[in-house]
Amino acid sequence: MPKALTIVGMGVAVLLILVFALDLLAGVPFGGVSMTMDIAFVICAAILGFLSWTTFVEQK
Repeated sequence: MPKALTIVGMGVAVLLILVFALDLLAGVPFGGVSMTMDIAFVICAAILGFLSWTTFVEQK
């Protein structure tokens, strides 16, 4: 179960990075309303992906 949760965490991180990077670059999903929030969400999603990856690697 813990490995499945880390994989889900990585999937969510990738999805968030794609959505908010697309909004940052093209303004598609949310109309590019707040560049600051887009950058913050991309950074937080990258942190989530990193933490999920390191936890996945440490699971045995």
